[in-house]
Amino acid sequence: MAIDYDLWLDPDDVDRHRTLEVTLERYFIERLADYPHLRLPGPDPYDYDAPFNRLYTALIERARAFCLRDHHYSPTPMQLSQAFYRAVARSRKVILDSPHGDSNRSSGD
Repeated sequence: MAIDYDLWLDPDDVDRHRTLEVTLERYFIERLADYPHLRLPGPDPYDYDAPFNRLYTALIERARAFCLRDHHYSPTPMQLSQAFYRAVARSRKVILDSPHGDSNRSSGD
């Protein structure tokens, strides 16, 4: 298997990698705005057929194609995933159904 990820081929070009990661995050925020509100985590966060999980897969593939086509850059799967979840965290289209493990409140509150 040939290595084709720009980050791996030229790890010292930090400015280019950071610029592309910011561009990817903006790309995902714009794509999330195209959809109705998304509820997370849903009944089963590991259900591959859940709407959010299907959306993740589709948007990751489209983002990779976007990077290759418009920026002549091959992002790593980690760059794509991190940019996606940063966009989800900043998006007003994603709604958490219940508090998650980061909550400081006790169960009695």
